[in-house]
Amino acid sequence: MANKSIQNQKLGILGGGQLGRMLIQSALDLNIDINVLDPDENAPCKHISAEFTAGKLTDFDTVYKFGKSCDLLTIEIENVNTQALKKLQSEGKKVFPQPDVIELVQDKRTQKRFYKENNIPTADFVLTENKEDVRKYTDRLPAVHKLGREGYDGRGVQVIKDKEALDKAFDAPGVLEDLVNFKKEISVIVARNENGEVKAFPVVELVFHPEANLVEYLFAPAGISERVALEAERLAITVINTLGMVGLLAVEMFVTHDDQVLVNEIAPRPHNSGHQTIEANYTSQYEQHLRSIFNMPLGDTSAVLPSAMVNLLGEDGYSGTAKYEGLEEVLGQKGVHVHLYGKKLTKPFRKMGHVTIVDEDVAVLRQKVDFVKNTLKVIA
Repeated sequence: MANKSIQNQKLGILGGGQLGRMLIQSALDLNIDINVLDPDENAPCKHISAEFTAGKLTDFDTVYKFGKSCDLLTIEIENVNTQALKKLQSEGKKVFPQPDVIELVQDKRTQKRFYKENNIPTADFVLTENKEDVRKYTDRLPAVHKLGREGYDGRGVQVIKDKEALDKAFDAPGVLEDLVNFKKEISVIVARNENGEVKAFPVVELVFHPEANLVEYLFAPAGISERVALEAERLAITVINTLGMVGLLAVEMFVTHDDQVLVNEIAPRPHNSGHQTIEANYTSQYEQHLRSIFNMPLGDTSAVLPSAMVNLLGEDGYSGTAKYEGLEEVLGQKGVHVHLYGKKLTKPFRKMGHVTIVDEDVAVLRQKVDFVKNTLKVIA
């Protein structure tokens, strides 16, 4: 890598959604050309990438052929063909995060075993093979049942409160986790380059949508004690170092009522819980991801100002060509920045964009979050 400047290397991204779109926006600042592979011919990245290929991310031949034309490969979604990535890696292509890390994260069962084997605190769990298997563990209820593979954005997760709710269990390999009585959900984004340099972003506090089970908005910094913040940062750094991973890793955690910090899930890529870093931190998560995979010095992760991020989800009851109600009113607010993802069609709870808010006064920040939530609506 050191012999070839980053501007002379082709970076390939598997996935052409909003995360890839924001990664390209950051890459433009460094004159990095990006090629994108995505199954959707109208993916958000299509019109801003140097080259765009429509193709299946889980197909060996498609991923292998795409990767052959690149110097370096990364992902913006975990559901990709890791066997093709392993072959490319064995032929000298750089693949970050490494294929074995992607493979570990693809299955929540493997993820949970990794935490247990490495003494990383996490909710206690048992592995289940099917719906009938879950019925053996009624003594563990209430619990959370998670699909081992292919659950994302809140899909593939069911809370099973009692025996009457056992029918909600998945009839496929999964994880039955103790239901954690937490007071906050937090996230730390951490990056590591090939030299082993590691830097974490400040802890953010997540608030989940009650129906869609995905992040509705977040605050940074999180409203937690310094001790809890330091422990969360320590855990995130421990996870990325134990994985030996190169790239950007989001570590989602629970804070219990007695201030214990438990790792919930990880994502080895830019993440929803880091969108606010574009406006609020000296280095954004997207720039940091590029720095880490190209083995450049990692940037300063400090916050410039307190911030919040509100996800723009398609309104319930609307499907079709997206319209943005209340956009002008929101743009009229100081410290507010709207990011739309280039998706022409909306449907209930689809991620259509996000809004970042920065303000020195945390109380004002919270007021502006409410204003944005109540004013800007994605309808059809």
